[in-house]
Amino acid sequence: MTATLPATAESVRARLKKRPWTHHNRLAAAVVAGNAVAATAGPLDPGVLTWLVLGNLTLAVLIRQQLVINLLFRLATAAPLRRSLRLRWTLGKVYHFGGLHVGGTLCATVWFFVLTGVLTARGAPAPLLLTTWAIAVVLTVVIVLALPPLRARRHDLFERSHRFGGWSLLVLFTVHSVLLAGPGFVGSGPFWVLLVVVTSVALPWLRLRRVPVRITRPSPHVALLSFDYGVTPFAGSSTALSRNPLLEWHSFANVPAPGRTGFRLTVSRAGDWTGALIDDLPSHLWVKGIPTAGVGNIDKLFRRVVWVATGSGIGPCLPHLLSGETPARLVWSTRHPRRTYGDELVDEILAVQPDAVVWDTDSAGKPDLVELALSAHRDFDAEAVICISNKKTTWHVVEALEARGIPAFGAIWDS
Repeated sequence: MTATLPATAESVRARLKKRPWTHHNRLAAAVVAGNAVAATAGPLDPGVLTWLVLGNLTLAVLIRQQLVINLLFRLATAAPLRRSLRLRWTLGKVYHFGGLHVGGTLCATVWFFVLTGVLTARGAPAPLLLTTWAIAVVLTVVIVLALPPLRARRHDLFERSHRFGGWSLLVLFTVHSVLLAGPGFVGSGPFWVLLVVVTSVALPWLRLRRVPVRITRPSPHVALLSFDYGVTPFAGSSTALSRNPLLEWHSFANVPAPGRTGFRLTVSRAGDWTGALIDDLPSHLWVKGIPTAGVGNIDKLFRRVVWVATGSGIGPCLPHLLSGETPARLVWSTRHPRRTYGDELVDEILAVQPDAVVWDTDSAGKPDLVELALSAHRDFDAEAVICISNKKTTWHVVEALEARGIPAFGAIWDS
């Protein structure tokens, strides 16, 4: 299958589709710009600085809350299909909301450093200064370990620093606010803001549970997990799994099947945790929170969609293909699909996607996914393409298609 690749657009709008001008970075820049305006609004005394810190901290925390994420997706995908493709294209980028988290965190940190300088210069009481500097140190550590190069190389360390550092910061911020406000803290504005933030962080953990799982292993590369513990998630959502809930969590796309309770997950060997799970086949796993919307959820914004998947990326695509709510065409590139994923799964896919392009990389080599996506997009008269693959491939496919004026979407690995 070949396609004549249309030329890439050279307009400003087309260039703004590429890194670093992503919607994620634009949202972060918007938060920074808003804070820059706030800096000119009046004198930055400790009271104003405290509110600037708390406001940005609240934004950073709430935008990552599962209920808020689901609400954002629900609002974004509520646009009717009669709306312009350009508007729906923009709304489909809702999963870039992490830019608000980054912008809020950076601005909260900067304002807190300013507050630290002001309190130190004014000779604040020793307990307040000690708490202030402790917060500054923890904030610095959390942000440094969250920088993309470090996060990619030491992801476990990043995750644990974010978790335990975040919890420590909530305690320290509460103590700091009490020391700054004195006896009037309870019932004050900072009190209610911190209560909202703490509740937001605690809610997923209040739903922590250890649940049974049935695992089949069609090959040494893949495990298919089946759950039925009273939760049937919606298509386009994900669930976080763990074997040690305090140390690490891994999110996987849910695969609910129409007319059946429970759901499945597809896990491929991609590191120590997934490798151990495939080898050990545990009988129980930990879950927390609620099913949370992900990038695949935006398919309902379009009349017809092409799904491009590589390897176990078929997992996030499968629930949408099975439900048939949005007409779809599948392009799936993987190593020997039947030997890797089993006849049952492949037959299930082909039953709902008889015209799917299933590319066996063992026999046909590595394909040009952009070319395959363009052919499917043209032949199926689709409005958008959703790519579920590794980071490098996803960015390549999405940017190449959008440079040619085709709405394209894929995970951005910002969490």
